[in-house]
Amino acid sequence: MTNHDLAAIFDHIGTLLELKGENRFKFQAYQRAARAIDHYPLPMAQLAAADRLNEVPGIGEAISEKIRELLQSGRLRFYDTLRAEFPPGLVAVMDIPGVGPKLAGRFWKELGIESVEDLEQALAEGRVAALPRLGARSAENIQRSIEALRQRDQRLPIGAALSLAVSLCGDLRAAAPVTEVVPAGSVRRFRETVGNINLACAAADPAAVVRAFVGLPAVDRVVMQGEDRATVLVQSGVEVHLWVAREDAFGSLLQHLTGSGEHNIAVQERARRLGLSVSEYGITDLATGALTPCRTEEEVYRRLGLSAIPPEIREGGEELEQAATGTLPRLVQPADLRGDLHAHTLASDGRSTLEEMVAAARARGYAYLAITDHSVGRAVANGLSVARLREHLAQIRALNARLEGQFRILAGSEVDIRADGSLDYPDEVLAELDIVVASVHSAMGQDREKMTERVVKALCNPHVDVLGHPTARLLGSREPVQLDMERVFQAALETGTALEINVSLPRLDLKDTHLRRAVELGVPLVMSTDAHHTDQLAAMETGVSHARRGWCTAHHILNTRPLPELLAWLHRHGA
Repeated sequence: MTNHDLAAIFDHIGTLLELKGENRFKFQAYQRAARAIDHYPLPMAQLAAADRLNEVPGIGEAISEKIRELLQSGRLRFYDTLRAEFPPGLVAVMDIPGVGPKLAGRFWKELGIESVEDLEQALAEGRVAALPRLGARSAENIQRSIEALRQRDQRLPIGAALSLAVSLCGDLRAAAPVTEVVPAGSVRRFRETVGNINLACAAADPAAVVRAFVGLPAVDRVVMQGEDRATVLVQSGVEVHLWVAREDAFGSLLQHLTGSGEHNIAVQERARRLGLSVSEYGITDLATGALTPCRTEEEVYRRLGLSAIPPEIREGGEELEQAATGTLPRLVQPADLRGDLHAHTLASDGRSTLEEMVAAARARGYAYLAITDHSVGRAVANGLSVARLREHLAQIRALNARLEGQFRILAGSEVDIRADGSLDYPDEVLAELDIVVASVHSAMGQDREKMTERVVKALCNPHVDVLGHPTARLLGSREPVQLDMERVFQAALETGTALEINVSLPRLDLKDTHLRRAVELGVPLVMSTDAHHTDQLAAMETGVSHARRGWCTAHHILNTRPLPELLAWLHRHGA
């Protein structure tokens, strides 16, 4: 089980204990443990094997024992017993925005509500509005929250899906003699949300691999089991499909499973025009019936007269046409990035020191790193007053001097865009910075016109270099702010301001369709991790896949440039 899986269980235990009415110290202990596990840089399994779980802040012996039980058996008796105390549908009631554990407990105890359906009936009958300290307005808000939840995409965010897929691949490698096992489908194409998980595997004995797969600890229920494939539900409720091919046909299987459906239809149409048929088993000559398995995906595309097509852009658009004419662009790759332009330290809400962040960036082979701790208005993020900012800048410049030109720290700030479009520091302070990343963090409910005017006003400030996480979305938990993106793109072009591709997995902001449009228009772009810890700098590796979905090349990304070119751009832009 991954740290994320363990954290989800302990967080749910805390929620159930709060629902049960336990004292806050008890349920908060589990919630704190969940956060500590989720953010810890090393896998809990590795710590447990070395008897080092006590190194994790907030993890005592009782929770350590529960972690070991989960890692060894995939289950936790305490958790199963606790869940049995409540109607299964009550958890969904707690998840409704504006309800939570306390109110869900009241609904259950005072109105007999055990599910969302029960709650909707009680709302329709006026029983919720009649509860003391609630009333009609609260009841209306709860009804709207239920309707919004039903409209929201219930797919799994890519961060959680990728973590689960990688974990399952690792478990299968340890349990069976496989040659290859990799995520396919939407995970491999790096869709921002995923409906289910497909795994493509190569092995000499497919049946043995399938038997090992259905017996993995994470598997909750076997839906289907065959000689070379299986479908299971894992304990988080996600459906996972495994397909196993012989080694000489792995490329055919991987191409087929990666999709998308629209891409594969276009591939099939091209194959038919050539007298061929493409399947997960190989390429069939329709005239002779001869089947030729393909060991690699490149073989599949080459047989069809196509250059290899990157997985991230296989969406049934123009990729086949360009692959046929040899005009596919060379999409950005991790090695192209020369630095990260949005990172935080202990000075604001980061969890690593300035020196640690710089050392981690240098270890990644970067030439530069922008330190952009929060501005004063972000009190919740320990935002820097002007006096603290200047002390921080002095520390950065002193460290730069000690580095003697071997690496460059850009002294910056992530500055709040206030509700009226003004910035959190005055212009004379912004002028002292090497780089200014302006971001929306508050008043996110503004209508489209007001929010657009607010962002455009910030872009027009000559000191703003980058618009950070432009739509402020959090996948699966916060909708994007309302923006007229065409106006934002045009303002960025007119002012020469870059838009950020925030590659933090919970954000992936800008989204892929916005990126494609920005690329078409020639809007300057940067790729940043928004790292709050040294480990989070690694998000650039997965984030590159998101940029590739937007057809970004290194040419489109400013921080693929050598330091002198980047500094020249910053100087020209700020001039």
